[in-house]
Amino acid sequence: MTRPWIEFVQSQKIAWKDDDGWAAAPGASVRILSRDSDTNAASLMLRLPKGWTAPAGALNVDEEFLVLEGAVEIGGTRYGKLGFAHFPAGYDAGARSAPEGAIILSFFDGKPVRSAARAYNEARLVKIEDAMHVPYTGNFHPEFPPGAGRKLLYVDPTTNDTTWILGTLPLRWAERAEIHPTVEEMYLLSGEVHGNRGVMRPGAYFWRPANVPHGPYGSLTGNLYFFRTKGGSLKTEYVEPERKFMWWPPYDAQLPQELEHARGETEPAPSWW
Repeated sequence: MTRPWIEFVQSQKIAWKDDDGWAAAPGASVRILSRDSDTNAASLMLRLPKGWTAPAGALNVDEEFLVLEGAVEIGGTRYGKLGFAHFPAGYDAGARSAPEGAIILSFFDGKPVRSAARAYNEARLVKIEDAMHVPYTGNFHPEFPPGAGRKLLYVDPTTNDTTWILGTLPLRWAERAEIHPTVEEMYLLSGEVHGNRGVMRPGAYFWRPANVPHGPYGSLTGNLYFFRTKGGSLKTEYVEPERKFMWWPPYDAQLPQELEHARGETEPAPSWW
């Protein structure tokens, strides 16, 4: 993969641009969070204006999305806030519309182009209309610090790439850092996270290569993360951190040149701390 390491950027600092084909959504605005210069795989935010429509048709690449605000209707199915789907390449989900507008977190495994419907693996099709209704599970790692639950949204039957929502309790923190053998990608849905790169707030995003130590993390408020792995299922090795956990750590981002303009936190630490 040739995506740059991004850890972390507040997406609010990335400008909206007119869709130039990255999302196959004419009339939409996009924030490109990260992309692969070789495969054209991309992670982005789509802003659909009120009354937006798009005709039925398949895409030539896999598409995965989570609705952040508003709602989108696809083939007669309404996806409101936290609506999720994974559409494999070749699957025609039907005509699309956003009667009241929407903001969607979207992922494509190449540059999307509309194409004729074709055969696809049914096991790779997931249509979850509301992730709020997906049950939490625990005990997903024997050494994972208590106080968190996972909503499993998608597991690729071939690669074991995984997508999930992680929720954590307030006043929770860890003492050890983590290492994963896979790429890990995250968008922070709510709450705040204190970690080795600073304080992430809603809208924070990272794309981390495999085998990079990170953390430990904690949260005063509790939070909801949206996670994805690429390159296989998530496995975790716990290690001693380079720096001990601390509340309100300084911002210390790893950003590519094209995101240097977005460097910086959204707000300072409170004066009362």
